Amino acid sequence: MQNRSQQYLKRSVAILERNSEVIPGGLASINRKADPCIAFARAQGSRMWDVDGNEYIDYHAGFAPYILGHNDPDQIDAVAATLRSGRSNYGSGPTEDEGELARLFLSCLPMADKVQFVNTGSEATAQAIRIARAVTGREHMIRMQGGYNGNQNVVATNLMTSAQELGGKNRPGEEYPVVPITAGIPKAEQALLHPVPYNDLAAVEIIAKRYEIAALITEPELQNIGVIKPRPGYLEGLRTLADKYGFVLIFDEVKTGFRASLGGYQQVSGVSPDISTFGKAFANGYPIAALAGKRRFMDACIDADPKRRVLIAGTYNCHPICVGAAIACLKKLKDPALRVYDRLEHLAQRLEDGQRKILADSKTTASISRIGSAHCVYCSDHTPVDWWDLLRSHDFAFDLRYRKALIEQVIYNVPVATKQGSISFAHTDDDIDQTLEATKSALKVLKQ
Repeated sequence: MQNRSQQYLKRSVAILERNSEVIPGGLASINRKADPCIAFARAQGSRMWDVDGNEYIDYHAGFAPYILGHNDPDQIDAVAATLRSGRSNYGSGPTEDEGELARLFLSCLPMADKVQFVNTGSEATAQAIRIARAVTGREHMIRMQGGYNGNQNVVATNLMTSAQELGGKNRPGEEYPVVPITAGIPKAEQALLHPVPYNDLAAVEIIAKRYEIAALITEPELQNIGVIKPRPGYLEGLRTLADKYGFVLIFDEVKTGFRASLGGYQQVSGVSPDISTFGKAFANGYPIAALAGKRRFMDACIDADPKRRVLIAGTYNCHPICVGAAIACLKKLKDPALRVYDRLEHLAQRLEDGQRKILADSKTTASISRIGSAHCVYCSDHTPVDWWDLLRSHDFAFDLRYRKALIEQVIYNVPVATKQGSISFAHTDDDIDQTLEATKSALKVLKQ
């Protein structure tokens, strides 16, 4: 494994500086800004190349969508065929392609009756919340501290919140203060939101008794702060509480969907949400998202009563290029001859086993949490059960140094502490072995 070229990141930094003259922050999504600053020029399979000529094995996967790998050739062929076919975004009437995609999607998701498509995960979760409020006639929402459910006002709070912002203490069985992750959220909207600890059923029930709750939205496992798994019985308990108190249970599977399994984490857990949202992996990186669920909720958009009807509309919903890409991805994920998920599990287990040995041999305090091809090394003696546990036990500074040391060894995980890594179908055993050798080298440097 070779270190990066001597040019280092000179051109990358120059691009950010030039962009900043015309784009606030220099990037269209500020979440992409990181240190070190790397401007990538192209990607193929498991590899990415930056503008300075450096090659990386990629585990960031563009915030996790690339389950097949970058620029999957079968998907490229499908998109090219769509372009050559004369298809367009007509803006009127149904298309056969969106019906094909819907049937294919639901064949992977037996717990849902119907599906609707939008462009982004944030749109999908916003629509799911709107449907829940319309159907229940209620307004209050429960979400998880440390979870991420989109950029819209109602859920843009309580992600990587400091201990001080949370009042300096854990709140088992209670709600946390609302801490927005963006300016511009009206106080009136904040008053309708109730952040609670993940894996804490008592907190959910207390809030459900106190307020008329429209919905609880959660990632079934928290994957924006690594991979935090539900305790045994937790998701089942949420289902029971939703039924008891009449609120809608929304699983945000934008990250877990089609990565945890073909049927999402709901298939892994066996727990059926009322509505679930998807994005990222189901189209292998193309901008399309979905919300799926039980008929009584999904049909809210065609309710005969206009006062109860939920508007779902978007000029680019089911754009033909994205639909073609999604169909190609789902067909490949479903193909029994390819055994995509068996291969992903093999690669992920190989990486996990190797990491565990290397970390132990180097006497590094660490634990590994993994579901399928999604994984995270925590700089802690145990895998966390919620955000507060993570906040108090994880060595954030070492985590960041570890990620930067791996980047020096041309292994790319985004240099932000606790962010998950993702393996694609395009990764190889050799990629994993090179990654493990790089891990040894990185830890040797850090231990000096």
